[in-house]
Amino acid sequence: MMEARKYVWGGAIPLQIHLHESEVTTLPPPLPALILAPRIGYLPLLVPHIKPHFSSTLPPGVDTVWFDYKGLPLKWYIPTGILFDLLCADPERPWNLTVHFRGYPGNVLIPCEGEDSVKWSFINSLKEAAYIINGNCKSVMNMSQPDQVELWRSVINGNLEAYIRISSKLKLETVGDEYAADLYSSSFKSRQSIGDTDSTGQVKTGRIPVRLYVWSVNEDFDDLEDAPQVDSWDKISYINRPVEIHGEEGNCFTLHDAVKSLLPEYFPYKSLNNEESSREEDKDEQKVPPENLSEHVESCYPSGDAEVKLVRIQGIQPKLEIPFSWVVNNLVNPEHFLHVCVCLKLPQVKIPSDT
Repeated sequence: MMEARKYVWGGAIPLQIHLHESEVTTLPPPLPALILAPRIGYLPLLVPHIKPHFSSTLPPGVDTVWFDYKGLPLKWYIPTGILFDLLCADPERPWNLTVHFRGYPGNVLIPCEGEDSVKWSFINSLKEAAYIINGNCKSVMNMSQPDQVELWRSVINGNLEAYIRISSKLKLETVGDEYAADLYSSSFKSRQSIGDTDSTGQVKTGRIPVRLYVWSVNEDFDDLEDAPQVDSWDKISYINRPVEIHGEEGNCFTLHDAVKSLLPEYFPYKSLNNEESSREEDKDEQKVPPENLSEHVESCYPSGDAEVKLVRIQGIQPKLEIPFSWVVNNLVNPEHFLHVCVCLKLPQVKIPSDT
């Protein structure tokens, strides 16, 4: 498990950052800044490295730094890796972003006061995760100031060892990784329940904090390079829901089960542990009824089918039959949320003719 977590913590995205043309005051214009951005980091934390590159050409005024991708202002409190997974269906390397030091779009982005804002957003998410897992956030609220500082420094410095040392005090463990050892075993579909594989004879259960980003498209595409661009946050639905992970007799709780529990309105019951159901899924793929998602989604939808085009977590596209316990223990972000990006193709709505 540690090897996979090291890859996540060591993951970085090459960025090529351009200064917006309206803020260029010198000729020739400055060259773009090149930087490796940690996947688990946040864009505002890059400003101290970027600003010196552009400082000689900036117009007078007070800095209000923000970034955009193809004109879309980027939400600073979403980890950089999640933004990349969400907005680049076909990964773009280097990722070309534009930085602005003026004209903060307060109608789209909440205010950001640099590292302090990012830190408190992180701590608040950690409190929320603790509440979901344990029913309270006392462990986070009662952190000593030195521990809180060291935890935050471990995140921005990518120091996994220091992070584990401090975060273990918070008692936010959720599930055991019962299936990691034989993840790719040929007997995957016939294995016994989680309770049977636990050496203590106990079934581990838990509520997993999940943040789901659902990107809805109307155009069909076969290759990711043909996926339509996300040009508005209105096309992204943000769903903050816990997943209760548990073992059912004869079944392994999979990523597919977790997605179904997050979006029960969209997934008819099909067990990937049943060979007949699996064959049916291979034939029909994954189909779900349409509707834009929202934080407080209602259980009534128009008829029709939508297709799951993409599920991406930490830059990878895991198979839906992968044990969810492995996903949680290896791909969770430092604030103990699992961030999942999903692309849904919605059917075209036929508008009746007046004639």
